[in-house]
Amino acid sequence: MVPFEPIRHYSEPVVTVAVEPKSMKDLPKFIDALRSLAKADASLQVSTNQETGEALLAGMGELHLEITTYRIEEEQGIKVNVSEPIVVYRESVSGNNHGHPFEGKSPNRHNRFYVEVEKLSPEVITALREGVFGDGAVRNKDAKEIGNRFSEYGMDRDQMRKIYAINGTNVLINDTKGIQALHETRELIIEAFNAVCNGGPLAEEPTMGLMVRLVDAKLHEDAIHRGPAQTIPAVRNAIKGAMIRARPSVLEPMQKLFVSVPNDWLGGVTREITQRRGIIEDMPADGEVTTVIGTVPVGESFGFSNDIRAASQGRAIWNTENSGFEELPQHLYEDVIGEIRKRKGLKAEMPTEENYSD
Repeated sequence: MVPFEPIRHYSEPVVTVAVEPKSMKDLPKFIDALRSLAKADASLQVSTNQETGEALLAGMGELHLEITTYRIEEEQGIKVNVSEPIVVYRESVSGNNHGHPFEGKSPNRHNRFYVEVEKLSPEVITALREGVFGDGAVRNKDAKEIGNRFSEYGMDRDQMRKIYAINGTNVLINDTKGIQALHETRELIIEAFNAVCNGGPLAEEPTMGLMVRLVDAKLHEDAIHRGPAQTIPAVRNAIKGAMIRARPSVLEPMQKLFVSVPNDWLGGVTREITQRRGIIEDMPADGEVTTVIGTVPVGESFGFSNDIRAASQGRAIWNTENSGFEELPQHLYEDVIGEIRKRKGLKAEMPTEENYSD
């Protein structure tokens, strides 16, 4: 792991679409086009749906992905089918389970891992997102230096020197003492941590802003009984169960809106924003034109470009920028989680601690 990478000035993708070529003869060219686009645009993520074989494009918003698919079709000459856009939420916690670690048991019952979780401060999350501490598994020789850097953000230096791994805005700490053979399971523990970073307990959405602390473990003395099939599910369940115990939360991506419109059509523009759970923060006027500045959830922004044109008879000029994440309003919590779970083929019931305790 490189301890201190150059700071990265791009944001996390928040909207996903599935894309595939209309003609299978274009598939090799299509794959090459995706690779070159991902290389040129650091805020674009390209992956593959293992079940359908579709390419998944994750970007900063509906407009970002529209431009990307336009480039595939116009610059590369590849006609594509594009799915409806899907918002990528984040899972986190609103509390912690200090003093009440969650126990994750291995399938053979011979290994147990005890985990506590808490939410990192906004300052630390921002620093992690910018790459201040690096990313990936942490080598022992780098842990001291990285721990020192965390202490500059108000975190416990000694605790952070025991860091195992960083994944995005999530951190894994080995806070155990004197556990024999734990070092032999280190890579498996990190693999389980990475799995939860990719999909949390509520709806298998990516996790964000978590400090995960392994506080104790009981391991079978024989290595054959603490291999990947035993360790990974035990640690994964311990982290997910700890998140449930620490009051899980859902974070929705937000967009900052800047809409300049002649005053005669101002009412239509403000109505479009407020109807989308938007908050208008300022409306500076310059002669006959007013600029509406506000924040809108990304999940409410789909189709905004067409609606804003209609509301202003094409007179509005607008742009957006990423505005981070905010906690999803409580009255939407179950509906949003339920819709995501249904889309992913998960059970309808909300998960509880019992789902991860056995």
